[in-house]
Amino acid sequence: MSFSIIIPSRYGSNRLPGKPLLDIAGKTMIQRVYEQCMKSEAKQVIIATDDQRIVDTCQQFSAEVILTSIDHLSGTDRLHEVVTQKAFPSDHVVVNVQGDEPLIPHDAINQVANNLDRNTSAGISTLCEKIVSANDLFNPNTVKVVRGRGDEAVFFSRAPVPWCREWPSMDHQDSISISARESLFLNSETRWYRHIGIYAYRVEVLKQFVEWPASHNECSESLEQLRALDNGVKIHCQETLVNIPHGVDTEQDLKKVRELLQ
Repeated sequence: MSFSIIIPSRYGSNRLPGKPLLDIAGKTMIQRVYEQCMKSEAKQVIIATDDQRIVDTCQQFSAEVILTSIDHLSGTDRLHEVVTQKAFPSDHVVVNVQGDEPLIPHDAINQVANNLDRNTSAGISTLCEKIVSANDLFNPNTVKVVRGRGDEAVFFSRAPVPWCREWPSMDHQDSISISARESLFLNSETRWYRHIGIYAYRVEVLKQFVEWPASHNECSESLEQLRALDNGVKIHCQETLVNIPHGVDTEQDLKKVRELLQ
């Protein structure tokens, strides 16, 4: 199959300003992400940015880069500008790889693209992995996904869903100690899954997506993918076949990646 990768790369970051240009073992973060993407089966890899400094840096390692509007509210809007400029056909598959994923495995990129190609009723595909600790389950920054038949996503949430009925009510969550949460987690037969933020879109769906207003569930959870579900788009969500390291959001994340690549 033929698919393209677009890497949205925004210069501004509250926690790590200029994040795409930070050095990781002799290369910028954006170059690390680009090189991982180039190992995939993608027909082309495009970097989409809002800053000329990133454009200049990407041109130094011969990447295809497009300077996009500074007014986009999300990476999805930036993707839409690129597919419009490139005039991709409506059935073309585009994979969104975040610009702060310097360790993204190319096999994961291929997996999410091939899944969308095979599942013709889905408009979007993404990935997940089993949650193996209570800390992740109860952490609102770890997005959970509930899936139904055929790996179809039913809902995404920051809450620990599905919730086990025998557990204490949500009203008393804050009073549950960390050790008690771990015990609840380990003694349950329920399986939970962490959503991994890599997406493959059909261009037609991407164009529709940016026209829809933010949905109620999207605003409540602050999760953009809920807009697609709320508008009837099927999202295929398969368990990843490879380990996918966390991206770089904090100084601590950056330190870990630097140490690993050194």
